[in-house]
Amino acid sequence: MISGQFPVPRLGPHPDRPRAYPPGHPPHLPIRPLWVCRACGLPWPCAEARLLLRVEYDTRPVDLAIYLSGLYHEASHDLFRLNPHDGPTPRELFERFVAWGPYRRGLVDPPTGDPIGGARTFRDHDGNLDG
Repeated sequence: MISGQFPVPRLGPHPDRPRAYPPGHPPHLPIRPLWVCRACGLPWPCAEARLLLRVEYDTRPVDLAIYLSGLYHEASHDLFRLNPHDGPTPRELFERFVAWGPYRRGLVDPPTGDPIGGARTFRDHDGNLDG
């Protein structure tokens, strides 16, 4: 790589979504290899891009998950090549690209019971407390 030039993006999914809305305005697409939004300059996917992607893929959540996962892979590669020491961690990139998508799961709540470490109470299959 010649000093001072950005690395050449790989041949992963082409970030061509979301489409520009309203038509005629700059689309909220990433500038590679920096992965910032070309419309607002925020880290991509920005809030507007996330909203537009959810609307565009409303009836195809699996397609959206695959698209986001592919872009996560590409962004991980690009951003690590740009700054291998101080760039975002894989977890940060996962949360930025994939975790907000259609298969997002909430945190698991801990079992109910004494927070000091005493006996825990659980509910049986009928919803009754079982100590």
